Amino acid sequence: MPSLTDGALRQAIKRVEKSGKQVSLTDGEGRGTGRLVLVLKPMPRRVTAEWMAQQWRDGKRSKAKLGNYPSMSLAQAREVFKRDYANLIQKGRSIKIASDSRPGTVADLFEAYVQSLKENGKPSWKEVEKGLNRIADTLGSNRPAREIEPDEVADVIRPIYERGARAMADHVRSYIRSAYSWGMKSEHDYRTTSPRRFSLVYNPAAGIPTEPKTVGSRWLDEDEFVRLYRWLECPDAPVHPPYTRAVRIIMLTGQRVEEIARLHVDQWDATEGVIDWSKTKSSRPHAIPVPSLAADLIESIKPNKHGWFFSSAMDPSKPVSHATLYSFIWRQRERNVIPIVTNRDLRRTWKTLAGKAGISKEIRDRIQNHALHDVSSKSYDRWNYMPEKRAGMEKWDQFVKAVLDKNRNRRAG
Repeated sequence: MPSLTDGALRQAIKRVEKSGKQVSLTDGEGRGTGRLVLVLKPMPRRVTAEWMAQQWRDGKRSKAKLGNYPSMSLAQAREVFKRDYANLIQKGRSIKIASDSRPGTVADLFEAYVQSLKENGKPSWKEVEKGLNRIADTLGSNRPAREIEPDEVADVIRPIYERGARAMADHVRSYIRSAYSWGMKSEHDYRTTSPRRFSLVYNPAAGIPTEPKTVGSRWLDEDEFVRLYRWLECPDAPVHPPYTRAVRIIMLTGQRVEEIARLHVDQWDATEGVIDWSKTKSSRPHAIPVPSLAADLIESIKPNKHGWFFSSAMDPSKPVSHATLYSFIWRQRERNVIPIVTNRDLRRTWKTLAGKAGISKEIRDRIQNHALHDVSSKSYDRWNYMPEKRAGMEKWDQFVKAVLDKNRNRRAG
């Protein structure tokens, strides 16, 4: 049969409407093991027209659908057949393993990367998604990801840096670099859910220097610790109660902001006085006994119907975000009602004051879930070092109570 034309297709559809018989139209002449075919089927009210890749292999015929006519035109069907099926058929490979072989776009890459973060339970996925969406619009969402050059990435970052948002500029660089790094690794990963391959040969953000990191050194002394803690117990202005409670738990346990913000009823064992995270920022499970002050505070909180101890003020079905807690602390700093501090400083404060309370560095590291490389730390055991952690937390509990009582007695005197 000669090559199909749009006119021939329209006439064939009319013939099927009249005859009520199914017809298959083959594009092109000659023999071969596979062909592009349009299958016309009569239905009660219309004729369906489906583009198929047809293959004869080992004496058997198989088909794979490409799309529907006329939403997929003849020219488009030929392009898809040539691009995704013809080479496989020539090599004698099954068309059942064929997929859309177009190199993925910038939008495809960023969406697939964010999806991988979601599937791996990374709480940062929303923030990354928001940032990458803006970046995609600037780079060109529909451009093949492999066409992006390093100077284009630099041109995206430079205006952010020049307006003084240096941390944001470094975040943007990191988002792009991570997305491309994921894309390069996913090219031949059969586990990936990405519908695209990106044909990446290099990472355009890999050579862009990072913003020099300022290593934090701020920690609260005992008086500052008490000042902040007392304000959180009795704030001088209306605030969303979960915010003050979450920050107090951070102060009392020394844990990461994200992990306390997302504390769920399933993670709290009231009988043992233990918080048990199955997954944390470091991707290692973690469990800690909490001091009695923290245990009493947690027990005084009634989790909402979604199980969150610290729910979002805007959407109770979600926990408060770490960014919201940071903003909350910053607002109080600006009002000069609490010491100059960030939530990350509170983790450093715990490490410092807990050392003063007599807890060894090894146990402080284990309580804070820092990276440890001994064999026992690489496999999760909820009760691993639990007696030592519990003894450490009891020392810390006594220390904090003494500090709070000393301040109270000083005021009374």
